[in-house]
Amino acid sequence: MAARKKTTKTTAKKKSTRKYSKKAGQKVRKVMEEFEGGKLTSGRSGKKVTSRKQAIAIGLSEARAEGDKLPPAPKRKRS
Repeated sequence: MAARKKTTKTTAKKKSTRKYSKKAGQKVRKVMEEFEGGKLTSGRSGKKVTSRKQAIAIGLSEARAEGDKLPPAPKRKRS
């Protein structure tokens, strides 16, 4: 009898499952540093950003504008 080759998860070719590119992560990190320093302002109004979630959203938006790999923005629900 011939010995069978056992395939395991580690020997199988690893598929990239990264949702956000490294460049996008760096962009968000840069925006978060501005936010923590109190220098991050929002688009047209120029008001200071006070929400952590909003700061992350700004970083992701800028990364999308540059064409980095990101999942699509969630669709807005209309009521």
